[in-house]
Amino acid sequence: MKIKQNKIFYFIVRNFLKIVLMIYNRCSSKWLCKLPDEHMIVACNHASNLDPVIVGCFFPRRLRYLAKEELFTNWLFGGCIKALGAVPVSRSSNASAAGALKGFMKLYQEGSDVLIFPEGGRTLDGKLQPLEAGVALIAAHEHAPILPVFIHGSFRAMPPGAAFIKPTKLRVTFGEPLKFSDEVYASKEGRKIIMDSLNAAMRKLEAEG
Repeated sequence: MKIKQNKIFYFIVRNFLKIVLMIYNRCSSKWLCKLPDEHMIVACNHASNLDPVIVGCFFPRRLRYLAKEELFTNWLFGGCIKALGAVPVSRSSNASAAGALKGFMKLYQEGSDVLIFPEGGRTLDGKLQPLEAGVALIAAHEHAPILPVFIHGSFRAMPPGAAFIKPTKLRVTFGEPLKFSDEVYASKEGRKIIMDSLNAAMRKLEAEG
């Protein structure tokens, strides 16, 4: 019964926020591929606290992702992102972050799609920052495909430090899934190949803005 209630709450929150984004921010989505049935790592740029909400609303399946614990201090916003799949993590505790990553690996093994922001934090100028290798570590460990995603407009709508959301137009683009061979996942050079491929895909999505 509790699982059913959680699913109902998720669909209510997701659809309500999606409508709000579409009306207030004229938010739209674009898919460059048909979403595969297999679960995957969803890797997105990070310019605003709005980003997980945007991706969570327009991705057709429920995502699980890490979110800094400060975002849960506001009961309304915290409740919304928790319904969309957020898991609170203390950024000051490496042990906590490592434990959460292991938990996400377990969730992936159980069939969950995982949302990751490979820049490691929000950009301060709106541009894509260098990617960190954690996403490749998880992908290689789980032999997981990666779906590159890019959001345009969220930095203008709600940059770091902003308390309010501006009615700036938003667009989220879902790229082509990146799949690698077992040899790439298992090799020492594999993580670099994964990171280079993801970086190129996300840079391309950024340039198409």
